[in-house]
Amino acid sequence: MPDDARRPAAEPGRLSAEERFRKLYAELRGRICLLDYPPGTKLGEEALAAEFGVSRTPVRRVLARLSDEGLVEARHGVGTIVTDVDARELSDVYALRMELAQLAGTLSPRPVTAAIRAEARDFVDRSETLVARPEPRDFATLNMDFFDFGLRLCGNAALAETSERLYYQTARIWLQTIPRLDLRREATAFAQEIRQVAAALDADDPSAAALVRRAHISMSYRRLTTEA
Repeated sequence: MPDDARRPAAEPGRLSAEERFRKLYAELRGRICLLDYPPGTKLGEEALAAEFGVSRTPVRRVLARLSDEGLVEARHGVGTIVTDVDARELSDVYALRMELAQLAGTLSPRPVTAAIRAEARDFVDRSETLVARPEPRDFATLNMDFFDFGLRLCGNAALAETSERLYYQTARIWLQTIPRLDLRREATAFAQEIRQVAAALDADDPSAAALVRRAHISMSYRRLTTEA
């Protein structure tokens, strides 16, 4: 993988063991979902430990978690390999994601603060920039960032954890499918979703914002399976 394709590795610094684990996990998950590690890539414990300046123990823990989430798999005699995904094989995952997206707006939603409204407006600005200059990686990054933003609006930890797990099972599909899609059309549809979510949050209506997310997931899945 070209060096400039990677995001910078997390610096261990003075973080606790658990904080180092979370940063390493988020970094490797991000590389997989942004196709910096495409399907079939072998992830070696020793090389990753050296890159991040940690022992092999946290690397092993992270790879085990990624394996549990379906992003990698351990193959006997081969090692840990990044898996492949097919949108058509994930219909149940998308169906559950739709229901959880709606539930997030009614089950323990966090208060909509001025900071949240401001962050939503920032996402509107980013989405408009994407429409003007659509790039696959920028699209995928914005998608991941906006999902994380929505996750922080949910005050139910179990719901948020399940939603996050399912989302990252499907996140790579966009970058894999984009060559067969009209990227500007997808960016425009995504920008519309973000504007509608921001408007709902401005109206202090997290339930309406959740319904927008549910509808977008449904329509996105239909387009993905049509083009897959």
